[in-house]
Amino acid sequence: MDRFSYTLRRLAQVLPVALGVTILTFLLVHLVPGDPASTVLGQRATPQLIAQLHKEWGLDRSLPEQYWLFLQRLAHGDLGDSLLYGVPVREMIIERAPVTLWLLAYSTVLSMLIAVPLATAAARRKDGAVDQVVRAVPIVGLGMPAFWLGIMLILLLAAQVWKVFPVGGYGEGVWGHLVSMFLPALTVAIGTAPLLIRSLRASLLGVLESDYVTTARAKGLPESRVLLRHALRNGIMPMITVLGINLGFLIGNTVVVEKVFALPGIGAMIYDGITQRDFAVVQGVTLVLATLVVFVNVVIDVTYSFLDPRVSYD
Repeated sequence: MDRFSYTLRRLAQVLPVALGVTILTFLLVHLVPGDPASTVLGQRATPQLIAQLHKEWGLDRSLPEQYWLFLQRLAHGDLGDSLLYGVPVREMIIERAPVTLWLLAYSTVLSMLIAVPLATAAARRKDGAVDQVVRAVPIVGLGMPAFWLGIMLILLLAAQVWKVFPVGGYGEGVWGHLVSMFLPALTVAIGTAPLLIRSLRASLLGVLESDYVTTARAKGLPESRVLLRHALRNGIMPMITVLGINLGFLIGNTVVVEKVFALPGIGAMIYDGITQRDFAVVQGVTLVLATLVVFVNVVIDVTYSFLDPRVSYD
């Protein structure tokens, strides 16, 4: 099987996964206690008004009927209308998606910039002082909640000690986005980098003891070239796997981080949708994020063949 056939097969596997996501999302949202009509109406809620909203939103129908209607709309690219704002969820996602994608890409780059040098330094000096320090980093990084870390970075680098970066917001233009979103991206990266450091360090330890690395050193190649061209290229694959597997964790962190830094992304959008019981928003955003996770994992699987020609698709 060639790369193209494998890619088509992996893309076809997205469909049943997406269908399963629709079922789980639909059931979880609708089975949570509470009534969105009562939430929207607030103090004005009366049995008559609640019944009227239920009829308008289709909430007076059975769950199978509501799910079937949801699938029909989804087949036409319709994610429904927000119960709170009365606008199409698709338009809301299109408007807010660039912010979240910026944050995901930015934090991924920062996490790799943190992980690769630290893991390489630790692997080169196994059981040394540098290795001991780097091995302690994952424990500290994984133990800090994203919301607490974000607040600390705001106090340290934006509000009180060093007023270097904006407290919140998205910024304007490429440079404005890079500056304004540095602290949010760093917050997410600090939570993700420890996982990558541990994976890459363990992989490099095995690669550095392999025969082809020993041969490269025996030929007199500089240590930097041995690390970059021979060791790191082969040792980085498990780290990419870990990054793909933990993409859901990465996205979950963006939900909290977007609220802390007042970013108008889809992470904050789904948070508001959950707290306000906005079914259409929660379902639409969950489907988009789940599809993104599956698609990125397909891209990572296909990328293996470019990093390691020995990968077989049979």
